[in-house]
Amino acid sequence: MLRQLRGWLGVMMTGVLLMSVDASVQAADVDLKVGDAAPKFEVQDDSGKAWSSADHFGKKIVVVYFYPADMTGGCTKQACGFRDDMKTLTEMGVEVVGVSGDSVRNHQLFKKAHDLNFPLLADVDGDVAAKFGVPHTKGEKSVKAQIDGKEETLVRNVTTQRWTFVVDKAGKIAQKNTTVKAAEDSKAIIELVKSLK
Repeated sequence: MLRQLRGWLGVMMTGVLLMSVDASVQAADVDLKVGDAAPKFEVQDDSGKAWSSADHFGKKIVVVYFYPADMTGGCTKQACGFRDDMKTLTEMGVEVVGVSGDSVRNHQLFKKAHDLNFPLLADVDGDVAAKFGVPHTKGEKSVKAQIDGKEETLVRNVTTQRWTFVVDKAGKIAQKNTTVKAAEDSKAIIELVKSLK
């Protein structure tokens, strides 16, 4: 009887542990395909103002790139690539927005540290990632960084995988990249946009 009870308790504890692990990783319930309408959303940008997809989608080509965290290696390379190619992208009629689980303040520090010239959206609850089907993990994480000679701690509660979407002028998904090479993302977008014209 005692052995059966122990076995039953073991099964129950395993189930509880599995449930708690599954709860932290948000599964992608949405599977957007090329040609699907881009999801509608509204979220704060790095200035604290509302950024609504309705004001941008269907008007020009919009790159919506999701990334894990401000002030980390790969994410910095990706952001700086878009910064350096912004003149070319703008001339091609392309708008770029970066999306992560970082706060408005984190985004402000990131933009200041690397002189970024495009909006960063604060998807602090992972709602935008969920609408695009991008896997993300909930749970507090932080990054320490030197900004203007001062150590800053950037805390976030959502960490998103690195996926990039291109929304065409009709407001539809023109590309979905789930295997993004951070440092090469902006160049890949330039080549893609050339093929859309």
